[in-house]
Amino acid sequence: MTMMKERRAPIRTVRGWAIPILQAAGAIRECEEHGWMQVRSYPHARKRALAIARQDPPIGVSPEEAVAEIRDVQDSIGDTCPDCPPA
Repeated sequence: MTMMKERRAPIRTVRGWAIPILQAAGAIRECEEHGWMQVRSYPHARKRALAIARQDPPIGVSPEEAVAEIRDVQDSIGDTCPDCPPA
């Protein structure tokens, strides 16, 4: 039986590629009420996202550029939703 690799949807920006990678790795999540992205405090999630970036960068992007974008995106996201009241 022939196995086919699932095709990824084309990306428009490297940032647009990085966000679902961070979500899949468990490094960020979406606020359930407002939709803002939030950094999660899972210690190994960032490492998993960086490993994915090194192993499977988007077409036309070097592994180093992919890793840099993962870091930039995660560093630009806070750990709280700006629209949620303080706890």
